[in-house]
Amino acid sequence: MDEHGEVVELYAEEERVARVAAIDVGKAQAVVCTRLPAGANPERRVQKTFTVGATSGAIADLADHLVCQEVELVVMESTSDYWRPYFYLLEARGLRCWLVNARDVKNVPGRPKTDKLDAIWLAKLAERGMLRPSFVPPEPIRALRDLTRLRTALVAERSRHRQQVEKVLEDACIKLSNKKEGASDLFGLSGRAMLEALAAGQRDPRALAQLALGKMRTKIPTLTEALTGRFTDHHGYLITTLLQLHDQVDTKIVELDARIAQAIAALDPTPPPDPDHPGRMPLNERLQEIPGVGPACAQAIIAEVGLDMSVFPTPGHLASWAKLTPRTIQSGAKHTHGPSGKGNGWLKGPLGQAANNAARTHTFLGARYRRIVKHAPAKKALVALARNILEIAWVLINDPDARYHDLGPDWHERHANRTRKTRQHVRELEHLGYTVTLAEAA
Repeated sequence: MDEHGEVVELYAEEERVARVAAIDVGKAQAVVCTRLPAGANPERRVQKTFTVGATSGAIADLADHLVCQEVELVVMESTSDYWRPYFYLLEARGLRCWLVNARDVKNVPGRPKTDKLDAIWLAKLAERGMLRPSFVPPEPIRALRDLTRLRTALVAERSRHRQQVEKVLEDACIKLSNKKEGASDLFGLSGRAMLEALAAGQRDPRALAQLALGKMRTKIPTLTEALTGRFTDHHGYLITTLLQLHDQVDTKIVELDARIAQAIAALDPTPPPDPDHPGRMPLNERLQEIPGVGPACAQAIIAEVGLDMSVFPTPGHLASWAKLTPRTIQSGAKHTHGPSGKGNGWLKGPLGQAANNAARTHTFLGARYRRIVKHAPAKKALVALARNILEIAWVLINDPDARYHDLGPDWHERHANRTRKTRQHVRELEHLGYTVTLAEAA
């Protein structure tokens, strides 16, 4: 350590990045560690640690300082959302920023744990090339992410309001949500009309049952019995409040749908007519051609993955990043598979719903699910199907002229090895004690 409090170390051969900076991010402040060459001697390193605030002005001053020091790489841990101001402002200043997973930079056991030591450790790992950056999409995709994630949160909130309405009806001994005797959809046209009438003060079960529309009118006798209860003014106030909250959230969801459609159209506009590619379509529509993938799922894939597939060299890389690939565990002659991992829940959720929808279809993906579920749990089969959907989406995003063509539910049967399948069935019959003689059918 010299007279200025700067640590000088010898430059090791395995170090790869000459000028690095590491930031241990916090809510109110952050500790920065820079490691730079010591003057004209490249074999010596100058290490300096200092604290900066979390305000925009302090981060801007830090960016100017790092630019003056000719820092080549800035790394930081993904600590909650506190890394965002540092990453965005430093990136806008022209610095190359890496966001790294905290799991990959854990300190070695036995060393003390402080913010200063964490920043130093992070800088040493970065300059030796021992870190890999996490995927941070560009700003337009980040804006689209905010919209799709907010819509997902609002849809969940709307579902909670509907469940609370059902809870109030159960407290009032109203069995309107019973599919057999009442309404299959509590918030359909008939169910909503009955809820509003109850909230307005109507208590006669026969009058409420007459509000049924369409096919529900055949259930008027059972509806009359289901609507007989102890509904009071207190329940009416609760229903009125919940319906107002439900409608407010529903209105915002409709607004978000329109805004998301505009954002996706700006990112991936409708391609102009091309005689060489007459079937060219926008990406959002091409993704919906995959069985089980609806508009919301297609929008979530675009928002979470982005449009630049150079980040993921192959479909397998994308599936591994999304944690849809089982972890390989090998020790000696033993080969097992571990859990796939947590992954991006905003992406895995829609993919899981799409896989669940595709599993019930008479398509190649549906046939693949039925083949897997014969020898594996249903949840593992759905994860495998979600991986297939994401890999297909990678191809469609990577090639703007690609279209999804279903292989058909009988693809596996048409490409089965006839000799191998015959030998397998003969062997199984012989194990049961039969003598098998094969003859070609006429």
